[in-house]
Amino acid sequence: MGSSPTPWSDRLRASALILLVAGLSLGALVTFSDLTLSRAAIVFACITAASLVPWQLRQTYAARDDARSHVSPDTAIVGAVVAGMPDPAVLLDRAGRVLHFNGAAAQLAPALRRNEFAQFALRSPEIITALREAIATAGIRRTTYLDHVPGERWMELVVTPVAVPTSFGGTDYLILMTFHDQTPLRRVEEMRADFVANASHELRTPLAALSGFIDTLQGPARDDPKARERFLGIMHAQATRMARLIDDLLSLSRVELSAHVRPDALADIVPIIRQVADGLEPLAAERQVQIELELPEKPETIAGDREELMRLFENLIENALKYGASGGKVVVSLKHDAAADGTPEVRVQVRDFGPGIAPEHLPRLTERFYRVDVGDSRSQGGTGLGLSLVKHILIRHRGRLLIESVPKQGATFTACLPQAQKNAAA
Repeated sequence: MGSSPTPWSDRLRASALILLVAGLSLGALVTFSDLTLSRAAIVFACITAASLVPWQLRQTYAARDDARSHVSPDTAIVGAVVAGMPDPAVLLDRAGRVLHFNGAAAQLAPALRRNEFAQFALRSPEIITALREAIATAGIRRTTYLDHVPGERWMELVVTPVAVPTSFGGTDYLILMTFHDQTPLRRVEEMRADFVANASHELRTPLAALSGFIDTLQGPARDDPKARERFLGIMHAQATRMARLIDDLLSLSRVELSAHVRPDALADIVPIIRQVADGLEPLAAERQVQIELELPEKPETIAGDREELMRLFENLIENALKYGASGGKVVVSLKHDAAADGTPEVRVQVRDFGPGIAPEHLPRLTERFYRVDVGDSRSQGGTGLGLSLVKHILIRHRGRLLIESVPKQGATFTACLPQAQKNAAA
């Protein structure tokens, strides 16, 4: 910032002193020498001009330089535009001083201050480099950097020089800095990479087993009926596991694609649960587990997709049969409750009495391919996608999944689904 111009009173006082001294000197010369009065008047006029004109010129040039170095567009309009931007935004003059910034930018960089250099508040080397290059070249610059406060976030910065007219008919420019949070996109990309890697691994395992047993049957076990029978049984189990994995992947993909579209058809979930339980009776008998249904006789209608709801309850009950078999029974019950916002909902609970789940595993159970015990899950024929599919089906139906478990006391999985309006009004 330049120094403040000299006040008018100071300038006049200095000029008056100069003129007083000049007047006295010229008067003495006229009185005691041969200087004529007319010549003395001319000299006095020159001295007067010399004392006043430079001050005015200095003031004029200072104002012009200040205007050229500080483009000052309409403060109210520019401030409102910057404040209304959804992403963090900072407007600078061409020297890098802060003119305006919005609330999002204040949260991103609390040290931002108006009329101070932006580099003082934004200390990332990538930001400073992009800003300097944009100021030097008047060209757009983009950069990505990792912000560690308050948590790790990947941010993209776009530095855009904005041409504005000056009061002298020329063109100057301001610098607009906008920040975009790239963290969600980065996480999605990481999830996609992890998903591809996990899916490839899960498919490769049964394929490797099938390939190995085929080689064995074509070679050493070609004429061994007992080995052939055993190997064919294992191959069938591996092929079934691979088919189920592919089926789960396709189902998950379909549900995710339609996650934004809430089902509008009506479905009675009581017969759906009964049908699923009947279909799982052979598995229950094999595991020596009894399925107990505590369901009402009257219909319980919700807005939902029948096939997806069947898949949801099938995964929940099958998980309970497989991993809670030591408890001897699985109880499926239905009750009514209300969500946090007071919306009435139907809650279907699937409870087993097995070993339970340790607390540290509960938050991650719905992640794709996450398993509490990888070996046990594979031996049970699990794909690691069942609960993830359950979660996404509930999301599409505007529901939620609750998981409660205490080690050695079993686990309870609760599917919460909004009631249909006609049910809520009944």
